[in-house]
Amino acid sequence: MTSRRVNAVSPSATLRISEAAKQLKREGKPVVDMSVGEPDFPTPSFIIEAAYKAMKEGKVFYTPSRGIPELLEAISWKLKEENDVDFSPENIIVTPGAKYAIFEAIMSLIDEGDEIILLDPSWVTYEACVLMAGGKVVWVPHTKNFQDAPLEDYITPKTKMVILNSPSNPLGVVYPVSFLKKLRDLAIDHDLFVMSDEIYEKIIFDGEHKSIASMDGMLERTIIINGLSKTYSMTGWRIGYAAAREGVIKAMARMQSHSVSHPTSFVQYAAVEAIKGDQSFIGEMVAEFKARRDILMKGLDNLGISYAPPQGAFYIFMEVGESSMDFCERFLKEKYVATTPGAAFGKRYNTWMRVSYATSRGNIREMLERLEDFIR
Repeated sequence: MTSRRVNAVSPSATLRISEAAKQLKREGKPVVDMSVGEPDFPTPSFIIEAAYKAMKEGKVFYTPSRGIPELLEAISWKLKEENDVDFSPENIIVTPGAKYAIFEAIMSLIDEGDEIILLDPSWVTYEACVLMAGGKVVWVPHTKNFQDAPLEDYITPKTKMVILNSPSNPLGVVYPVSFLKKLRDLAIDHDLFVMSDEIYEKIIFDGEHKSIASMDGMLERTIIINGLSKTYSMTGWRIGYAAAREGVIKAMARMQSHSVSHPTSFVQYAAVEAIKGDQSFIGEMVAEFKARRDILMKGLDNLGISYAPPQGAFYIFMEVGESSMDFCERFLKEKYVATTPGAAFGKRYNTWMRVSYATSRGNIREMLERLEDFIR
């Protein structure tokens, strides 16, 4: 009775584990949740105050579907100043979360049978969006150091898009400029779109972020995806955006006008303040994430567990040596630690799992103690 597009995808493994962890918490169990990528810092007070001010001023009604002009201008300014990408407000759409921007872009561009390249492993929702659009996912393995991938061996006449996420979820890898240049050359040679998900761009410990849209020949081929959830601890506010050539944005706006209409009105005004306001807290947040990462890496090293060295975001992707689904379910059931099975992120990492360190240092140390007890 349900549609083909819904039946094509499985429920989110991340949310499944998280829900199981929440149920155990309700039962009074001492759960340590390392499964969900949600910063545990409060939303900065000046952003909250901006939302409250907008509500008090009556800015609680419908807005233009693509977003309020002030926010479109702010995003355009941000892209120019921070990313060296010259997208005008007409090239931008504001969405209820970056996830919806991804969904809209894929549904607007992908037809039945189109092939979309994903680096294995990649965030779970990319594949789900492609399948719902009727496209075909082509998984490309990383090289051993997770800094490169043989994209050139997997491109066919049906390839339409490559999805890039840097820093990466679940790997935490920051792709080097050499890889971006190779992707740029392939996109131009084969007339491909590149969706560049830059949601973790400011959470980097090693290396630096470069938007592929800033490279020669890529402005017209790139769909930038970004949002405020991770950098500004605004996951529940649901505010994201996409920037691309005008035809792509118009198609996305058509879909948005017939679905969610527009993002929440007063949240958009708060987003303007987030982008244009004091950014000093970001450095403090990143320093704390780095300290947590270092604790986790040292603990895994002591346990002799292999992992992909994370350079950004707030995840470690680690090898567990058995079915990740079985491992994660037993780890939660026996030691009350929630993690995410690597099988959810691709085809070649069924014996890996993702751990999010968007939680306290105390929780990280407790998880390491329980992990040591669990595996030994």
